[in-house]
Amino acid sequence: MLLRTSRRSQPGRPTGAGPAFNYDRRVSNAPVAFTLPVVLLLLVLAGLGYVTARRGWAGTLRRDGRLGIRSKAASSSDDAFAVANRVAAPVVGGAAAIALVLAVLVTVLHLPTAGSVVIGVLGLLGVLVLMVAGGVLGEQAARTLPVPARRPRPSAACSGCACGSGGCAGLTRTAAPGTAV
Repeated sequence: MLLRTSRRSQPGRPTGAGPAFNYDRRVSNAPVAFTLPVVLLLLVLAGLGYVTARRGWAGTLRRDGRLGIRSKAASSSDDAFAVANRVAAPVVGGAAAIALVLAVLVTVLHLPTAGSVVIGVLGLLGVLVLMVAGGVLGEQAARTLPVPARRPRPSAACSGCACGSGGCAGLTRTAAPGTAV
């Protein structure tokens, strides 16, 4: 059974084809070989950005995991890692939302190929710049925290035997000059 919208046939459309059959007007004109990888990359960035932002804001990212800010200042302590990811979370979450919107736009907008290329490439660059900016903000926030003191390592001469007043203890500067221990 064919659905008829009007008695006259419209050029380029089969008779009785309703709006559901108008596929070419609902997707981008860009070739699938371009749009599919760009859309998938944008969706992967959106998913990773969302997970990182949500877990970073909640403080549930682990330092030994794969997500989060991996800088020297952020990796110095658990508190620095949590602060860096909490500060970066809104920016990374915004980048994830933009990546999702751009993936939909590249897929749905009826633009010529050049327009889809511009939106896709500039969108990818913009999302990556926002994610790096979030990392820079997190790094700066982690630098404001004090660096925890490190455990002193035993020297090569001592090897940490804790021999007390004998042995290595005579090498310390606690004895007055000119007196023998």
